[in-house]
Amino acid sequence: MPNIVAIVGRPNVGKSTLFNRLTESRQAIVDETAGVTRDRHYGKTQWNGIDFSIIDTGGYIHGSDDIFEAEIRKQVQIAIDESTTLLFLVDVNDGVTDFDKEVAMLIRRSKKKTFLVANKVDNHERIAYAAEFYALGLGDVYTISAISGSGTGELLDDLVKSFPEDTGAIEDEGLPKIAVVGRPNVGKSSLTNALLGEERNIVTPIAGTTRDTINTRYNKYGYDLLLVDTAGMRKKAKVHEDLEFYSVMRTIKAIESCDVAVLLIDATQGIESQDMNIIHLVEKNHKGLVIVVNKWDLIEKDHKTTKKFEEEIAQKIAPFKDVPIIFTSVVEKQRIMKVIETAMTVYANKTRKIPTRELIEFFVPLTQNYPPPAVKGKFVKINYVTQIKGTCAFVFFCNLPQYLSDSYKRFLENKFREHYDFTGVPLSFYFRKKN
Repeated sequence: MPNIVAIVGRPNVGKSTLFNRLTESRQAIVDETAGVTRDRHYGKTQWNGIDFSIIDTGGYIHGSDDIFEAEIRKQVQIAIDESTTLLFLVDVNDGVTDFDKEVAMLIRRSKKKTFLVANKVDNHERIAYAAEFYALGLGDVYTISAISGSGTGELLDDLVKSFPEDTGAIEDEGLPKIAVVGRPNVGKSSLTNALLGEERNIVTPIAGTTRDTINTRYNKYGYDLLLVDTAGMRKKAKVHEDLEFYSVMRTIKAIESCDVAVLLIDATQGIESQDMNIIHLVEKNHKGLVIVVNKWDLIEKDHKTTKKFEEEIAQKIAPFKDVPIIFTSVVEKQRIMKVIETAMTVYANKTRKIPTRELIEFFVPLTQNYPPPAVKGKFVKINYVTQIKGTCAFVFFCNLPQYLSDSYKRFLENKFREHYDFTGVPLSFYFRKKN
């Protein structure tokens, strides 16, 4: 089960600062002006060897004249509904406010595991002030300073301990999981239905009809796998919710629980920013990737159209360009079986194990014939390579790893991909100093 942690609270309590602290980034804009975060940010982080996704939401507020506040409230509610665990952030300087009470009420209704976090506790005197928040009825109060990092270690220790264990069905254990992901209304449910040969998921022209993640056993034509589609019936009462945010939340869940992601893009629109976000999520989670260009029947084509489209995609997704691209029309059922065939090929690539001896025999002569350029008169010598068990990550042991340039690392990866078939699989190369 993927672990998704949402940071919620009223405006200007330090949610974005905490997000940046936990993800070790500056992705979220931080400002003293309340309500700066109107969009959501989502990132990947880990603590004590446990990976989880974290989402920074806009501040929950009610009764404001700001036209964006209604959408922010919806996004906060969505984050509460879709996350595994909540970090409810409050400001120790302001004490309990009416807005804090409103958020606490939403959280209690959700019955989600929640950590009440009092921020801006920069000295011992403020620790005593935090006791006021016990009145919210959400259990213990964790005191932190998001800007300095004080107290975050204890919070994270308890946070990762609270994550539920993966309780996947025993009958599905060990089966490859292929997730069909993409922006709303690109044909995800239609593809799933076409592959299964039945109207398993509701399909309409309305963007966002697809809502719930559904795992379906696919056992046909010699393939046995789980097909993961973000599909489900749309509730009429929820018609006006932020569809893009739902798409992001569902996509995160689907990607984190799959082996290979099949990304559908609309041929009439090309690859867009949301598609790039999904590709980056796939890379960060070290999953396999297949790109499917759907609605190809709607494009006017000549003998160069396909090649031109492939070149445009490769240019946008660089440097991870070794990705299979399939052109389909789900409506016309063109090349839909190739999607399964290619996804299973990528799965085989992702689970490939190369013996250490074979890696050494390939890389050591390569680095001797094409050595890294000398830096400050220092010469780098690589003499041992091994694959990390169960991953597509490789560790190189050398005398001076700090002098290896990024361009030489890309050279090694390109040569490796030429020699071994890892199409559709993000590779990780790590360079360590030999003992």
